[in-house]
This record gives sequence, structure tokens and C-alpha cells, in this order.
Amino acid sequence: MSAAGISELVAYLEDLPEPRIVLAADYRIVAANKAYTRDFGSGEPVVGRYCYEVSHGIDVPCDRAGESCPLRGSMQSGRPHRVLHLHHTPRGEEHVDVETTPLPAHGGRSALFVETMRVVRHASGRPAAQGLVGRSPAFLAMLHQITRVAPSEATVLLLGETGTGKELVAHALHEASARSGGPFVAVDCSGLTETLFESELFGYEKGAFTGATHRKTGLVEAARGGTLFLDEIGELPLSLQVKLLRLLETGSYRRVGGVEALAADFRLVSATHRDIAAMVHEGSFRRDLYYRVNTFPIHTPSLAERGEDMPVLTQSLLERVAGPRKTVSAAALAALQTRLFEGNIRELRNLLERASLLADGDQILPEHLVSDFGRPKPPSPPIDRRASFSLDEAVPLDELESRYIAWVAAHSADRKSLARLLGVSERTLYRLLRRQGEA
Repeated sequence: MSAAGISELVAYLEDLPEPRIVLAADYRIVAANKAYTRDFGSGEPVVGRYCYEVSHGIDVPCDRAGESCPLRGSMQSGRPHRVLHLHHTPRGEEHVDVETTPLPAHGGRSALFVETMRVVRHASGRPAAQGLVGRSPAFLAMLHQITRVAPSEATVLLLGETGTGKELVAHALHEASARSGGPFVAVDCSGLTETLFESELFGYEKGAFTGATHRKTGLVEAARGGTLFLDEIGELPLSLQVKLLRLLETGSYRRVGGVEALAADFRLVSATHRDIAAMVHEGSFRRDLYYRVNTFPIHTPSLAERGEDMPVLTQSLLERVAGPRKTVSAAALAALQTRLFEGNIRELRNLLERASLLADGDQILPEHLVSDFGRPKPPSPPIDRRASFSLDEAVPLDELESRYIAWVAAHSADRKSLARLLGVSERTLYRLLRRQGEA
């Protein structure tokens, strides 16, 4: 492209609100609009510098530093290429959706590319007072799917263990969608009876049943123009699955006691911790409803899959439950990183809130990380008796019993534990020890 052509392109880019740069095939920035210079260049000139130097502060291209390079992908395919990166900004590292597009070329491959940056506002790679927080590969994979599907009207199904933050993900999908100006309405499907399901979702007319003294707006109507989030959809009984399927297929509903068909207008996001595909196979979840809600599945990773997120998650959650004054000691953080959290982020949050109340000072120490008050001490680990206790010579039964009891006693600190290890009552143990003259 000629110098005049580049000048025209720069003038065009300046009118666009999103940060954009023009890149050469050698990763050098040929041109940049003011939005890019402001948001990623700290106001300093960036033309002539390498894109990876400005965005990541490294001296090699992204694909040589363990990341997917959008420029490399676009050069290889000749088509737009889109990835999710953590970029350096004046505010610190932020999640950025990067799309690289080759410029038209007269014969051969394009020598110039336009790169567009869109900062992901609903997630942070740094400690944050609200929203999604993380930077691990598992978290980035989930976030990439969110940025892909959020602008569409596609139905989303969130799949993951209990406590992985599925409602936060649903909020992020809503906030990044064209419906963000509308309401976000959450419905907990667990425990809903058939009557309650219809009256809650569809509303009812005055006089529809005893106690219906006025018209009630249902949650479907309340979600008009926004997002309807059905949490734990796998808990819906088959009779209610039929009613939900009819709503989704027809796009209309009637209030309980009403005759007028009302048009539904919402984007559906559902969530479950259950293996819903297995439920379809066993007949406890309707196959037709499954395909209605499972247009775009997203896996919400467990805390065990997000090991490197523990520092940023811990700091963020602690600030949310105790304010910015409290901190976590290095020893406490190390203890958290080796811990198994069956309740995932929800359990970690509860543990930190409890620790913040137990800590007298401003710092949480390992001794403050108490899981459960009054929980009995776990039993001693079982001993593999076949592997650990053996005799090479034949001995009388009484002597064998005596040696065995003495060996087990060496692994137990008290009579109660010894009885448990031997599989006998304390009374029987006392009798055995008396026989051996040890009681």
C-alpha cells in the first residue's frame, strides 16, 4: 500500500471508537488510531514498534511465547482471525478480544493487516470488587466462549460443578449482549411445583384461584427485552419440562386463568450441575428440550482446574466479604492452593469470610482457615495390614495374635483408636490386653 493509501486508512481509523492498528507481516505497527495509543500505548508513540512489545511487553511474537497469535493465524488463512489475550494497559493487564483482518491485496498475500481490540469489560485478570476474575487457561477458554456467543441471541447452557459461578457467567453473558439494557431475571428451578412454576413464570389473572386478589406479572413477562436465567434446569420434573418446551417452541404463553396469548421476548440462559446428557439417555430429561436449551454449551471450570487463579480469586473474594483492609499471608495462600474445595468458589468465599472474622489483625494466617467448627477429628488412615504385617515362620495362634496386637498398637496413640483399627469394641480390646498382661 502506498504512503497516500496508508494516510487515508489512518484517517478512516481515527473516526472509529475502538482501538485499531495497521500491522505489517513482520509484526511492526504501521499506523494506530488515537484510541489505541490512549488505551494500550500509554499515550506514547507506537508506530514502528512491534505489536507484541506494546501489548505484552515481550520480545518475541505471541505464538513463540505460548499464546495464539491472531496475526499469524490471519497470515496463514488469509481470513480474519480472532483470539482472547491478556494485554498490558495503563490500568494493568486486561482481557482483550483481538481480531486481525487482512487488507485487500492486488495478487498474492496481503502485506498489511488491521487489528481491532475490544476490552472485555465483564471480566478481569486483576483483583476486582465484582464480576468474573481469572487468568488461567481454563478461565480464558470459558471467557473466549462467552465473548463469542454473548452478542448473539443463541440459547446458552452453562455446565459445571456446584459453586463454580454459573450465575456470574450468566450475568456476564447478559452484560455483553445487545439486551444489556433490559432486565436480568433469575429463576431457581429446584423445588418448583407445577402450580408454582406456572404462576411464577407466566403470572396469573385476578381471580384465577383462591387468594389471587390481583393480577401478577410473571418472570417471563418481567424478562421482556432482557435475559431469563433458569438455574438448575436439570431439577425440573418432566411435567414442567413440557410446559417450558411449549414456551420455547411457540414463543408465547398465557397467564394462569387468562385466555390472551402473550408474546415472549427474552434471551434464554440455563445452568445445571448435573450430567444432563446422561439424563436424556436415561429418560429423566426430554431430548427435544435438551436440544432447545443446548445450542451453545459452556463449561464453567472447577476451582481444581483453575489453580493459578487462586491468588487473584482469593484477593478479590476477600475484598468482597471483608473490604480492602484485610490481606492473606503467603503461608495462608500456600495452604489454600493445596486444599481441595468440593464447593469450589462458593466454598472458598465462605472460608475467607469466616477467616476474616477469626483474624484479630489485618492479615489472615493459616490458623484462621477453619473449615467447620465442631467437626469431629477425621479417623486415622486405614492401615494396609496385608502389606505391612507379615510372618516368615509358622507361629502358634496365641503368639500371632499377641504380635499382631502389639504391631497395631505401635500405630495408635490411644486405646480407642487401637480398638477401631483392630475392628473390635473397647471392651473386647481390654480383654485381649489383659490376656497378654498389658492392661
